Amino acid sequence: MDNFYVTTPIYYVNDKPHIGHAYTTILADVMCRYSRSLGRPTFFLTGTDEHGQKVQKAAAARKMSEQSHCDETVVRFQELWKKLGITNDKFIRTTYDYHKKVVSQVLQELYDRGEIYRDEYEGHYCVGDERFFTEKDLVDGKCPECGREVVKIVESNYFFRMSKYREWLIDYIETHPDFIQPAFRANETLGFLRKGLGDLCISRPKSRLSWGIELPFDHDYVCYVWFDALINYISGVGYLQNEEEFKKWWPASYHLIGKDILTTHSVYWPTMLKAMNLPMPKTIFAHGWWLTGREKMSKSLGNVVDPMQMAEKYGVDAFRYFLLTEMTPGQDASFTEEAFVRRYNSDLANDLGNLASRVIKMIVKNCGAVIPEAGAMDDASLALLADFDRARDEMERALAEMKLDQGIGAVMGAVRSANRYLESTAPWSLAKKGETGKLAMVLHTAAEGLRRAAVLLAPVMPGKMDELASALGLGENYLADHAIDSLSDKSDVLSGKKVSDITGLFPRVMAEKSEPAAPEKNAPAKSAAAPVKTAAENVVELIDIEEFGRVKLVTAKVLEAEKVEGADKLLKLRIELGGETRQLVAGVAQYYTPEEMVGKTIIVVGNLKSAKIRGIESQGMLLAAKTKGKLKLLTVDGDIPSGATVG
Repeated sequence: MDNFYVTTPIYYVNDKPHIGHAYTTILADVMCRYSRSLGRPTFFLTGTDEHGQKVQKAAAARKMSEQSHCDETVVRFQELWKKLGITNDKFIRTTYDYHKKVVSQVLQELYDRGEIYRDEYEGHYCVGDERFFTEKDLVDGKCPECGREVVKIVESNYFFRMSKYREWLIDYIETHPDFIQPAFRANETLGFLRKGLGDLCISRPKSRLSWGIELPFDHDYVCYVWFDALINYISGVGYLQNEEEFKKWWPASYHLIGKDILTTHSVYWPTMLKAMNLPMPKTIFAHGWWLTGREKMSKSLGNVVDPMQMAEKYGVDAFRYFLLTEMTPGQDASFTEEAFVRRYNSDLANDLGNLASRVIKMIVKNCGAVIPEAGAMDDASLALLADFDRARDEMERALAEMKLDQGIGAVMGAVRSANRYLESTAPWSLAKKGETGKLAMVLHTAAEGLRRAAVLLAPVMPGKMDELASALGLGENYLADHAIDSLSDKSDVLSGKKVSDITGLFPRVMAEKSEPAAPEKNAPAKSAAAPVKTAAENVVELIDIEEFGRVKLVTAKVLEAEKVEGADKLLKLRIELGGETRQLVAGVAQYYTPEEMVGKTIIVVGNLKSAKIRGIESQGMLLAAKTKGKLKLLTVDGDIPSGATVG
C-alpha cells in the first residue's frame, strides 16, 4: 500500500485564522485519519508562512520585530489546531533554520545551473499579493487577484527561468488527469499557460523588503515569499537533510489548497520541481471558498466566521461535521449560523443522537444494561446491516475520489435506515408483549449499526464517536484500534458488553432568535369549524425558519419503477439517496411511465415518516408541481449526486 502524504498551505501569520484555514486543515486531518484507519503509512504537514512584505508591515504597525510578531501570531494557529483535534505529524514554520537552509541550497543550485539569472525588470507590483503583474494582467489598472492598487516598479532582480517549462507543463497536465483536481481547475491552469508564460521574479531588494531568506549569491536581496513558501512541502519531509525520509514520503499524495492560490501551486511549484529534477506531487486539489450568502468572506466586509468561536459555541465535532458535509470539495459553499443549526439538529440531534439515545436506553431498561445476543436474524435486520456495509464501501470510494461529503452522507443514510428499522420493528411493543427473543435481535442489530457508524464517523467526529463507543461498552480506546477495515470482520463483538446511558450526545440547539410564546396551559383549542381562508384572500400562513428547517429535502436517483397493481395513479419507485436505497409510492403514473422515471434525479422529503399506501410501504415523498391538469417533477439544474441537500 502506497504511503499517504498530505499537506495544507502554510498560512500567513499577519492575522488570526478564519474558517477557510479551518476547513482546509480539518479536511486534511479527516483524510489522514481515514488513511490511518485503512492501515496506510500517513504523514500530515501543516504550518505557517512567516516571511514577506505583509508580515513586515504588520510587525512595523505593532512596533516590534518581525520574528517577535511571528512568534506571537503563530500561537493562534497552533492553539486552534489543538482545539479542533488536528493530528498533523509536523508543524513547519518558514523561519525555522532547517527550512531556511534548504531554501538557500535550492537557490544556489539553481543559480549555479543557470536556472536563475539577473535582469532589469519593470512591472506592476501588488503589495497585498506580493506579486508582479504585467500590463495585460491588470484588470482596470488594478491587481487581477485582489483588486488593490498596484505600484509600478523598475529595478534589478533575479529571475527563475519558468518560461522554458511552459510546453512541458501543458503536456504534463494534459497527460496526467489526476494532477490538478477538480478537472475544471486543470482547465483554468491550461488557459493561463496558453496565454503565454514569463519568467518568475524570485527576489526582492533589501532596500524595499528586508524580511526574508537572503539570497546566497547576492546578500542585497531576499527570496520572493512564494518561492520560499512552496519549498516547505519538501523541506518538511527531509529534502537535503534526510534522504531516506524524503524518499519515503515524496511525492505528496495531495496538496490541499484554496482556489485563490491555484496558479502558484499549479504553475510555479511544478516548474520549480522540474528544475530541481524532482517528481511531481500526485494531486493538487483546489477547494472552493466559504461564502456568506453570495459574498466571499473577507475582513473588509466584516463577514468572517471565527472557527474558534463556533467550536466553543456548538462543539468541535459538530463544527467539523458541518464543514465537511456542507461543502462539496472543489465547489463554493455558503456558511450561515442558521444553516449550521439546521444541519446539526437534523443530522446529529434527530438522526444519530436520537438513535443512540433510544437504543441504549432500551438496552438499559429491558436487558439489564447488557447488549443481548442477536440469535438468528430476520431479513429486516440483515438488510439494515447490509446498509452499513454499503456505507463502508461508499466511504472508501468517496475517499479515493475526494468526495468526502458523499461518503459521510452514505453513513448518515444508514443511520436513518436504523431509525426506520426501530420504527418498523417497534422494540418497545416487543418488550410489552414479552417477545424477548425478537427484542434481543432488534436491540443487538441496532447497537451493531451504532458501532459501525462510530467507526466510520470517527475521523470526522473523533470525540463524540469515542463517547458513543464507550457508551456501547467498547472502551475508551476502541476506535483507535478498530479501523474501517475491521468492519469486514463479521464476528460478534457486542454481545455481553455493558452499556452506559448516553444523555445528550448531540443535544438540540436553537438559533439565537426570539421564540414565540408558548400557548397558555388552559387556552381553549381552536374550533374545528373555524372558517378556512380562501385563495381570494391572498393570505399565506407563515412559518419560521426553525419549522422549515425540520424538513430535509434531498436529491435522489430513481433506480427502478413499476406500476402499482390496481392503482392507475401510482408508481412504486426504488431510489438511491446518498448511498442508501429506499422505496417510494408516488402518484405520478398518469404523467410519467416507469421507463421515463428510471434514471431521473428527483427531489424528495428525506425525513418523512414512512407510511403504507395500498399496503406498500413508502419511505418519503417526491416533489412535483401541478397546474391545469399538468404535473412536472421538481429536479435540479445539471448533474448532482444523490443525497445532496436541497435548500
